[in-house]
Amino acid sequence: MDKFVALQDIIEYQFKDTHLLERALTHSSTNDAYNYQRLEFLGDRVLGLVIADALFTEFRGENEGGLAKRHTALVQGKTCSIIGQAHNLGDYIILSASEREAGGNLNENIIGDVMESLLGAIYMDGGYEPARKVVLKLWGDTIKTLEKAPQDPKTELQEWAQASGMDLPKYQVMDKQGPDHAPIFLVRVDVGTEDPVVAEASSRRQAEKKVAKLMLEKIKS
Repeated sequence: MDKFVALQDIIEYQFKDTHLLERALTHSSTNDAYNYQRLEFLGDRVLGLVIADALFTEFRGENEGGLAKRHTALVQGKTCSIIGQAHNLGDYIILSASEREAGGNLNENIIGDVMESLLGAIYMDGGYEPARKVVLKLWGDTIKTLEKAPQDPKTELQEWAQASGMDLPKYQVMDKQGPDHAPIFLVRVDVGTEDPVVAEASSRRQAEKKVAKLMLEKIKS
């Protein structure tokens, strides 16, 4: 379990039962029944309680509706994925060879799920208080600042185009390279009078999101 030492240093929690940590990081593509899915279920509930508790304490004057919106933004899969990516969680996920070659360790959904399973494993290993400390450390100031769910860049670009009276963005696959089990897609987006932008990723969907994000950065700059 030496390979997980760095991850435990990052989250500032040392597992007493390192097999729980291994389980939390094991994807179902390995065909190992001892994978992260049940811990993900538990971790989702642990995260929800920790965030609810933190918001209740931090925003004493806010009504239930406001707290609920903040809570939804902070516990959704997209936010879990962003937190996991920020701490290089994908480097530690145990995947089958084919899933890894297909970019599974970079998949937002998988990273978000593993972030939750990791919290479930910490709860099982040490109880609520260690899990609470890890959530507060990893989520940090976003607990105080995040008021709405992070928006998908494709949706944001579409809304910008509509608000500007333009046609919807048009995505085009310019090239596809590599073997079927590990393809690389080159995607271009055109919107309004802006110069087109291109980006590549291991799936068409990821490439479209990446190129939309680049176009938004270009527009905002």
